Amino acid sequence: MRASFFFPFGRIATALLATALAFGAQETERRKEQADDADLAYLLSNKDLQALGERLFFDKELSTPPGQACAACHGPEVGWTGPDEQVNKTGVYPGAIHERFGNRKPNSAAYATLSPLFRAKWEKGKVQFLGGNFWDGRATGYKLGNPAADQAQGPFLNPVEQNNPDAKAIVERVCRSDYAPLFKKVATEVWAIPDVSKEPDVDLAYGIVGIAIAAFENSEKVNQFSSKFDAFLKGKAALTVQEREGLKLFEGKAKCAGCHVSKRGPKGEHPLFTNFTYENLGAPRNPQNPWYKMDAEFNPDGPSWVDPGLAGFLKKTPQYAMFAPENFGKHLVPTLRNVDQRPSAGFVKAYGHNGYFKSLGGIVHFYNTRDVLPAAESVSDAKPGVNCWPKPEAPQNVNRAEVGDLKLSAEEEAAVVAFLKTLSDGYQASEGEREAHAANSGRSGKEKGAAK
Repeated sequence: MRASFFFPFGRIATALLATALAFGAQETERRKEQADDADLAYLLSNKDLQALGERLFFDKELSTPPGQACAACHGPEVGWTGPDEQVNKTGVYPGAIHERFGNRKPNSAAYATLSPLFRAKWEKGKVQFLGGNFWDGRATGYKLGNPAADQAQGPFLNPVEQNNPDAKAIVERVCRSDYAPLFKKVATEVWAIPDVSKEPDVDLAYGIVGIAIAAFENSEKVNQFSSKFDAFLKGKAALTVQEREGLKLFEGKAKCAGCHVSKRGPKGEHPLFTNFTYENLGAPRNPQNPWYKMDAEFNPDGPSWVDPGLAGFLKKTPQYAMFAPENFGKHLVPTLRNVDQRPSAGFVKAYGHNGYFKSLGGIVHFYNTRDVLPAAESVSDAKPGVNCWPKPEAPQNVNRAEVGDLKLSAEEEAAVVAFLKTLSDGYQASEGEREAHAANSGRSGKEKGAAK
């Protein structure tokens, strides 16, 4: 029996959307989604699918022309986002045809499999959106059951990314690769396909490619949960005074945890540092973004292009199109896990959906002072972040309740940054840290004993 792909979407008519959101789905729908989740958990944890996905992820032959793998935009050494420092200085990556560029910086592939399916919810008297992958949520998970699997299929066929003509071309290349036996093995054992190279249903075969990449992204190699903060939660590491202060600010005065959830889930799940919602944080446009100079074939608006964010996807989705204006300029709240992961201390990473910010300190300072410093357009000697900030790229729907005037001191900003640096995977305690933690643990034990 073939494993199923998942199609849980399209059940709510536009006219009934608010009512359905307010009163919830029927019990039969809930049970079906639970069954789908169980099937998907099997696929994403299948070791052969994970091994196949890893080969696909790093295969440079799956682009036209050959030379660009998924890892070109999602490198492990930088937390599974953009690994090229020179490109990070502009923020947006070239495709297999190097004269073509995307319009946003790469999301992190780590922890992407843990995003829920894209959906609407009724909250505080209005419709809110959450889930999905890509900055605009268009990888919904409706097709393959997981947003990361849907996302994995996108770049292969995008002319400004890996630039392949169609899904068939990808399947044929995988069938000619040196790991083709593994592709055939999982197709046979999981989907009961006798010979995937002869499978007439190209969508099915290409679906296996997407599921396999998501399975790799779901593996412990990618979703490691091995940061200093994870060790701290397990009682195996101690945060420094500055890091503890940063955590306190993160969950309090700095208002970060409202979107970047730092507490364990109801069943003890690791915190993911995102609530998978969408926000417009008022980020400036990135003047270095090569997208503004792209041919009209790809960017008909040229230099006047404004990123619609979530609204761009909603506008093309009939049942959600009515909500596009109130979501213009909103982008997916990213996980902060690995936000400071880099191969060396001075390595430049890009931050924000368009890569405008080039340091953690810079983006934290922006969140703190966006509404305090004057607009750059009104300052004669503009120095963004020092005496001004440029106006938002999309001034509609800017979040002014949780961002813009946090009243953090420079020391408090630095503490938040110090805490964010504890979220990088691959933490190994130094000898001094181990000794300090052992000493602190010993004192804590004595204190508990004395209290008894």
